[in-house]
Parts: sequence; C-alpha cells; structure tokens
Amino acid sequence: MDVILRRTVTNLGRAGEIVQVKDGYARNFLIPHGLAYQATEANKRRAQSEATRVTELRVAEVAEAEALAGRLAGVQLAFTAKAGEGDKLFGSITSTDIARQLGERGLVVDKRAIELHEPIKMVGDHTISIRLHPDVKAELQVSVSKE
Repeated sequence: MDVILRRTVTNLGRAGEIVQVKDGYARNFLIPHGLAYQATEANKRRAQSEATRVTELRVAEVAEAEALAGRLAGVQLAFTAKAGEGDKLFGSITSTDIARQLGERGLVVDKRAIELHEPIKMVGDHTISIRLHPDVKAELQVSVSKE
C-alpha cells in the first residue's frame, strides 16, 4: 500500500514522502498513530500543495533571518562592569544581557539564539555569534569596559 508520511519515520522516510509499505503495517500502525495517510489521488494533490506551502514558508523565514543578520552586522554593543585585577569582571555578561540591549535598539533576538559557550567574564572586545536560522548566522561585536 502506498502511504504519505505525515511525520518523519525512522528507517522509512521523511514527512511528505510517498512510500510503499505492507498493508498491515499501514492499517495497524502508521494510519492509527497519525504517522501517515493513504496515498489516494486527492491526498497526493493535498500533500503536494502542503509541500509547496512549507517550501514558501521556509524561503520567507530564511529571507527574514538574512535581513535581520544584515541589520546586526553593523551593531556594536558596549557594556560597563566592575572589574578587579587582571581585568576580570566581578559579575559576567550573559546572553540575557546581550538580548536585552539588542531589544533596546529595536532588534528582537531570542536569548537562546545567542551562542555564548560561557558568559563573558573579561574586559575587552568579544565576537559573538547569533544563530538566527539553521542556515543563517550573524556576528556581533561586544565591547566590555571597566566601570
């Protein structure tokens, strides 16, 4: 029986693909669990239109992320914090602080998208990477100075 997968099924196929499986597997497992539906002509047309819509949405998301990356390219953030000997900060600059300062400038970025392996704890200039989309990353300059 031919079925159209609603979700990616391990060792079978990706969502939206038409695959051929045994009748019992389709009737007893895939269809009842909502993982697939029967590949009739109407369902094939529906799957094709859904695939087109998903592709258009992905292209729009990438374009939006690239536009935001272009706006972030010229941004340089500056922080001041108390520091001790050796230019080590008493506190730290975290992704939340960076996201907050970007928000104040009108650039909304989720703090989880900011790729800080560990909080900034030293005075100086730092380059931060922001993952806006799986295919789009932006670089940002962060400058930390003593108070």
